[in-house]
Amino acid sequence: MDVRILGGLSVRENGVSITPTAAAPRQLLALLTASADQVVPVTVLTEELWPSGAPRGARAELQAHIAELRNLIAAALRGAAPAEPRPGWSDRRSADAILVSQPGGYRLDTGGGVNDVWQFERAAGAGYRAMEAGDLSRAALRLGEALALWRGEPYAGVAAGPRLRREIERLETSRLSVLDQWVEAQLGLGRHAELVSELTGLVARYRTNEPLHAHLMVALLRCGQHDEALIVYERLRVALKSETGMEPSARLRRLQRSVLAVRDSAGRPAYAPRIPVQYSPVPYVPAQYAPERYGPARPRLVPAGSVG
Repeated sequence: MDVRILGGLSVRENGVSITPTAAAPRQLLALLTASADQVVPVTVLTEELWPSGAPRGARAELQAHIAELRNLIAAALRGAAPAEPRPGWSDRRSADAILVSQPGGYRLDTGGGVNDVWQFERAAGAGYRAMEAGDLSRAALRLGEALALWRGEPYAGVAAGPRLRREIERLETSRLSVLDQWVEAQLGLGRHAELVSELTGLVARYRTNEPLHAHLMVALLRCGQHDEALIVYERLRVALKSETGMEPSARLRRLQRSVLAVRDSAGRPAYAPRIPVQYSPVPYVPAQYAPERYGPARPRLVPAGSVG
C-alpha cells in the first residue's frame, strides 16, 4: 500500500486508488493512515467523525463506512499481483486482512508499502544528525529531500475533525522545524544571497513570525544591505504591535543593534559578518524544491523554542 499524506490524501493498493470521494469515508481513511499499522480505537474514530457527540446509529454508520473502504480495497486487489512484489506482499492479502477488525478498533495494514510521512521523518532525522555533526552540506541535502516530499498542505481536501487537526498541526510543526534547519544550513554554507529573494516573500506572508524575520535580517546583513535589514525589523515591530500589542523579542532587538553597529561603523568597508543564527522554526521554502507545490500558507505556527 502506498500512502501519500503531505498534500492531498492519496492511498493506493496494488497500484489502484482506494481513496473514497465521499467526505465521511475519506475522513475515516485519513485518520487510519495517520496511525497506519496501529489499532485506532472506535472511540477515536467516532470522536473524529462526530466531534459534537455521536448520534444514534453512529456505530452502524461507522461500520458502513468501513465496509465501503473494504469494497474499494477488494476492487483494487482483483487486479494482478505487482510485477515486483514489495516486502510484505502476499497473494493471500484480502480486504479484511488490510483493513483489520480488532477488539475495540480497526487497523490499516500497509504491508510494508511507501508512506511519505515516514520518508519525510527519515530524511529529516538524517538531516538533523548531519547538522549535529557539523556536516552542513549533507544536512542541506537531506533536509531538502525531506521538504521535497511535500506536495501541499497535509490531508488537503479532507474534512478534519479534532484528531486530524492535531495530526495536521504536528506535521506542520515538523515541517517548520525542518525548514528552519535547512535555512540555517544554507546560511552556514554562505548562501545568504540566494535566500534573500524568497525570504523576502515569506516575511510578507508571515508578518509576525520572528524567526523568519531574523533569518532575513541576517541574510541581508551578510549581503551588506544594512538599511534593508533594519526595514525588515521595523515592519516586524509594527506588525507585532498591531496584531499582538507586543514588541519584538530581546533576541531580535539585539540583532537590530548588531545591524546598527555595523552600519554606523564609520570609515570601514562594508563586509558581511557571520553572526550565528539560532532561531527556530522558520517557514522557509527552498526554490530548488518547487515551493509552488507547498500550497497556500497556513496560519502562523511557532512551536516551543522559537524566538522570544
